[in-house]
Amino acid sequence: MTSPGRRLTQQDIARLAGVSQTTVSLVLNNRTDPEVRIAPETRERVLRVIRETGYVADPVARRLAERRNRILGVFTYEAVFPTASADFYHPFLLGIEECAEEMGCDLLLFTSAGAAGERRRIFNEDSRVRLADACVLLGRTVDRDDLARLLAERIPFVSIGRRDDAGAPVPYVGADYPPAVRALVDRAAGLGHRRLAYVGAGAGAESPADRMRGFREAVVAVGAEGSHVPVTGRSPEDVLAELSAARVTAAFVEEPADAVAIMHAAAGRGVSIPGDLSILALGAPTRPVQVDVDLTGFRIPRREMGRRAVELLVGGEGTPQELLPCELVEGSTLAPARN
Repeated sequence: MTSPGRRLTQQDIARLAGVSQTTVSLVLNNRTDPEVRIAPETRERVLRVIRETGYVADPVARRLAERRNRILGVFTYEAVFPTASADFYHPFLLGIEECAEEMGCDLLLFTSAGAAGERRRIFNEDSRVRLADACVLLGRTVDRDDLARLLAERIPFVSIGRRDDAGAPVPYVGADYPPAVRALVDRAAGLGHRRLAYVGAGAGAESPADRMRGFREAVVAVGAEGSHVPVTGRSPEDVLAELSAARVTAAFVEEPADAVAIMHAAAGRGVSIPGDLSILALGAPTRPVQVDVDLTGFRIPRREMGRRAVELLVGGEGTPQELLPCELVEGSTLAPARN
């Protein structure tokens, strides 16, 4: 059931009909072309729920559905291929492509946007963002001026990754980092770890800030000692030395590539992982790295985020802001603390 007075959304209709939001969107748009395979009984079930609930499509969603191009743009703030970072972005792109195909939409990858220094920008004199009906934004950090202009000019878009307000709420689908980090801290505390450290920036973009917030909340909740160990401009050996000096027994490392580097430094100094120091990785590597061990940590739902971004774009209702849960990963780098 929906709350009294709250507008029904396509997601509500999908839940009541027991189908995906993609299916609801296709039914609403009366897609009957051969590549769209929806069983007649499924289509009728969706229509029945729509009739019974009195659902009316959001005006913005209706305008988007009535556009004829059926082109969704993908703008990336970092090059996604063919570069080393492609491994990190590949699941997002796969989810975007899969859902766009199901929706009968084409994808337009924006690559001509000029760079400001080393950063791409959406808007310049050659900007073609309006060629698409709507746009998915992808990048570890997103320019706030770009977000503000997209909102001000009412250009439909969804950001992959949680974004703070930019003059108004930003539509996004992101990973729910704080609960995942809290769960890892709880697990470490349950194994007797009392001196914990967050290794990484922990600030700046929304993603590291969310991880740090989850870490700090969890450390207080379990009554442990928590510290922050930056890595920027420092060698893995220096980071390891700081962890050892603070007698940290469990390090929560923001970037898995840094976790691997710390482990290599530990091997050179005779520090046992996880005997002397447990390592927990907070997500997937964003830098190229050869991982030869199963890191304890969590999985970011990257493919699911890509799919959901397209569903939200085509649904087009309001200002969607969704966080998808991360899945904990059992690895070999967490062990009981030594007394």
